[in-house]
Amino acid sequence: MFWKFDLHTSSHLEALLEKEDVTLTELMEEEDVLQECKAQNRRLLLFLSQDHCMQELLHLITTEPPAGVDEMKRFKYPNIACELLTCDVGVINDKLGNEETMLETLYSFLEQPSPLNPLLASFFSKTIGNLITRKTEQVISFLRGKEGFLSLVLKHIDTSAMMDLLLRLISCVEPAPLRQETLNWLNEEKLAQRLIELIHPERDEERQSNASQTLCDIIRLSRDQIHTHTDTWQECVGQLLQNMFSGERTESCIVNGIQVLLTLLEIRRPVVDGVMDAQGFERSYAVNSSILLAIQPQLIHFHQLLLEPPKRSPMLTTLGVLEEPLGNTRLHVARLVASLLYTSSASHAVVAQELCRLNTMDLLLDLFFKYTWNNFLHLQVELCVAAILRPCPQTPEPTVTPENSAHNTLVTHLFQHCQLVQRILGAWEENDKIQLEGGMRRGYMGHLTRIANTVVHNMEKGPVHTQISRLIAELPEECRGCWETFVDQTLSETNRKNTIDLVGARNLRHSSEDDMESPFPKELTLQQIQQMTANFVDQFGFNDEEFTDHDDSIGIGKIYTRLILFLLKCSIWCMQANTAVFEACSKEKIQPFDDDEEDIWEEKEINYATQTKSRNR
Repeated sequence: MFWKFDLHTSSHLEALLEKEDVTLTELMEEEDVLQECKAQNRRLLLFLSQDHCMQELLHLITTEPPAGVDEMKRFKYPNIACELLTCDVGVINDKLGNEETMLETLYSFLEQPSPLNPLLASFFSKTIGNLITRKTEQVISFLRGKEGFLSLVLKHIDTSAMMDLLLRLISCVEPAPLRQETLNWLNEEKLAQRLIELIHPERDEERQSNASQTLCDIIRLSRDQIHTHTDTWQECVGQLLQNMFSGERTESCIVNGIQVLLTLLEIRRPVVDGVMDAQGFERSYAVNSSILLAIQPQLIHFHQLLLEPPKRSPMLTTLGVLEEPLGNTRLHVARLVASLLYTSSASHAVVAQELCRLNTMDLLLDLFFKYTWNNFLHLQVELCVAAILRPCPQTPEPTVTPENSAHNTLVTHLFQHCQLVQRILGAWEENDKIQLEGGMRRGYMGHLTRIANTVVHNMEKGPVHTQISRLIAELPEECRGCWETFVDQTLSETNRKNTIDLVGARNLRHSSEDDMESPFPKELTLQQIQQMTANFVDQFGFNDEEFTDHDDSIGIGKIYTRLILFLLKCSIWCMQANTAVFEACSKEKIQPFDDDEEDIWEEKEINYATQTKSRNR
C-alpha cells in the first residue's frame, strides 16, 4: 500500500483550541476549519458558539473591511465567516435563530446607507436565507416585527442579493400554513405594488431591472395565489402601464414592464398526466381576462412604439451599418403581441378586435421583411401568425367555429388586409432573384418557409381550415394560381431539401421517425417556444451573481439535473439520428455484389502465352 494514512489531520487545530488565548482569526487561518465545523468537531463548535465569537462572525459579514488591502485578502475573513455561519450545523443555527441579539446584529446590515457592498450583501443574503430555511418560524416572526423591513429591502433592490432574500421569503417557508401566512403578510404590505412603483422612468435602470425580475419570479412562484386577487393584479397592471406611458418613454421602463406583463399572461401548464383540472383552467382564464382588460386600452401606445421606438444610435453589424436598429423595445412589443394573440383566442375578443383596428399585424409583417437579418423578430412574427391560424389546443373555450367572430376577424384580416399570401410569394421571388445575381439568401427565409407551411397545414386541417380555404379561393385568379404552383413545386421542393441531410439521406425522415423518439415535442405551443427562446437565461440563471451561494432550496439543483438530463437525451437522439443517416446512405450508395459477376479473387489458370501476345500488341 502506497497511501499514507494521516489520522490526525486536525491535530494542529486541536492544538490551537488547547490554547487559552486562541483567537477566532487564528482558527480561521486553518485550512481545515470549515471541514471540521461541518464534521461537527465538538470543541470547535463550543468555541464558535460563544457570544463574542458569533458577534465577531456577524460583524465580519456586515461591516466593510478596511481599505488599502489586496481585494483577495480583504474579503478572505468575511467569506470564511459566511461559510461558518451557513455550514448548516444545528448549534450555530440555534444560536443565530433563537437569540434576538444575533438577529439584530445581522439585521443592522439593511440599515446601512446605499449602495451596499454587493459581496457583503451576498454574505448577508446567504446567512439570513439559511436561517429562513432552518429557523423559519423564529426568523419570520422577527422580520414581521420590524416595521420598515420591506422598505429597507426595496431601498437596496439595486443589489441583486436583495432579490434573493425576497424570493426565499416566498419559496423557502415551510410548512404550508406558515407559507400562506407569510404570503398574506407580503400582500398586506403591498409588495407587488411597491415593486411596480420602482419600474418607473425616473428610477435607475438597475433598480428597474431587479424590481421587474423580482416581480416576475414572485408571480411564477405564487401563481396559485394570484387567482384570489385578480382585482389587485388588474390594479397593478393599470399602474404599471401608467408608469410606462406617462412622461418620458424610456426603453428600460418599457422593456421591464413588458416582461412583467408577459409573465402574467403565461398560461398555466398541465399538472397531472398532461391534463389540467377544470378549476385550474377557470383560475388561469380569470387571471388572463383581468390582465387583458387592463392592457386593451393601452394597445394603441404599444402600436405607436412599433412606429416610433425610443431613439437608438446607428449600429455596426457584420453586414454594414444599421442606421435604424430594431431595438429591444420593438422586439418586446412583438413578444407581447404574440402572447396577446395566443391568450386572446382563449379569453377576450376585445384585444383581437383592437389589434385588427390598429392594423398591428400588418406593421409587424413590414418589420419582418425590413429587418432581414433579425431572427429574434422573425420568430415572434411567425408565432403571431401561428397563434391566429392555429389557436391553442388547451383552451377552455370550445373549438373555433364560424360563430366565433373575433377569431374569424383575425384570420380574415391576416389574409385580406395584411395580404399574407401575396407577401410570401413576393418575398420568395425577390430572394430567388437576389440569389441568382450572386447575393446572399435572405435571413428570414427559414421562418418564411415555416409560415408558408403553417398556412398549408391549417388549410388542410385545423379549427379554421374551412375559412382559410375560402380566403385562398377568393384570391385573384393569377395570385391563386401562383400560390398553388408555389405550394406544389417550390415549397414542396424546399421541404424535401430541408429533410435531407447534407450527405443525401433522402429516406431519413421516413426511416427515423419509426425507429427513434425525439426529445422535442412534435408541435410546440407558443408558450413553450417563448420559454425556450426568451426565458432560457432566466430559467437556468447563467450568470455568476445568480449562482453565487445558492442552495437547492431555491431549486438550482433541480435545474442542473433537468439541464443535464435534457442534454443527455439530446445527445442520444443525435446518435440515433446519425445511425439512421448512415443506414439510409448505405442503402442508397452501397450496391450489393452481383453473384453473376466475376470473382477477382478466384484462383485461375494462368496462360503465359496469351499474356505475352497481349503485351506484344
